[in-house]
Amino acid sequence: MRATTLPGLTGEPALEMLHAAPLRPAAPGTPQLLFVHGLGYAAWVWEDWMAAAGHDSWAVSLRGHGGSGGTTARSALSDYEADVVRAARSLPGPVVLIGHSMGALVVQRAAAAANAAAMILVAPLPPRPAVHTILAVLRRQPWEVPRYMAGRPLKLGPHILYAYPDDPATAEASKRLTPDSPLVQYQFLFHRPTRVPPLPVLVLAAAKDRLVPLVSVRSTARRYGARLRKIAGVGHTMMLDPEWSEGWKQIESWLADGPPTAAHPTGPPPTRRGRSDTKEKRNHG
Repeated sequence: MRATTLPGLTGEPALEMLHAAPLRPAAPGTPQLLFVHGLGYAAWVWEDWMAAAGHDSWAVSLRGHGGSGGTTARSALSDYEADVVRAARSLPGPVVLIGHSMGALVVQRAAAAANAAAMILVAPLPPRPAVHTILAVLRRQPWEVPRYMAGRPLKLGPHILYAYPDDPATAEASKRLTPDSPLVQYQFLFHRPTRVPPLPVLVLAAAKDRLVPLVSVRSTARRYGARLRKIAGVGHTMMLDPEWSEGWKQIESWLADGPPTAAHPTGPPPTRRGRSDTKEKRNHG
């Protein structure tokens, strides 16, 4: 595993990227994998899956996370989306975008501009307002209600994120979580569905997910006409639970079979992203 930096551009921060080289030379046109982390994590969350993959794999730390520049203080979903698009476009050839939770929502928003060859959505936040998820957090951690209402970053406990919160590895991972953007947390409830071009999609649900309910994951899979796989024995951050390899096996099988071409409904006509994001920042910033 090698850490690299995608240089910053005018008004855009430098981004940390982890790279796992393929075990053997890939055939021409073989897609590279680009992993996108969820709320409070960074590229490091994908290390086990990247090591197991044997593919040419990359993971990006969104701005303000890990070793990336910038800050989460005023970041919006559109900023994270821009990071993923820039990371994807920096890689030669086709790219499969793999996102977890919030990262899966960002992947859905970025897929068209990133020219993604396919999407893999892991315990994804839905393309529509994530009411179920916010209610799950506030119900399981009622002391977070004042923080959320005051526009402060949520602190997600290990009992929400993992199937086995007392496992030493997941306990250590919880210590590495960092505060994320309060504006993005509000946008989970107020963002608009995104137009995504027809492309192959795989969706993974965690059987012990206490954050994103199965009904929500099923709705996301239906929207894209995607194959849904429910992974037993894992919680929301399935890449870090003791049974982390079970989720990767499903992805590996899907990639090995050649992702099927999937046509799916793409939602309402595209809106002017800049105007919509400005309105979101004005209303919730």
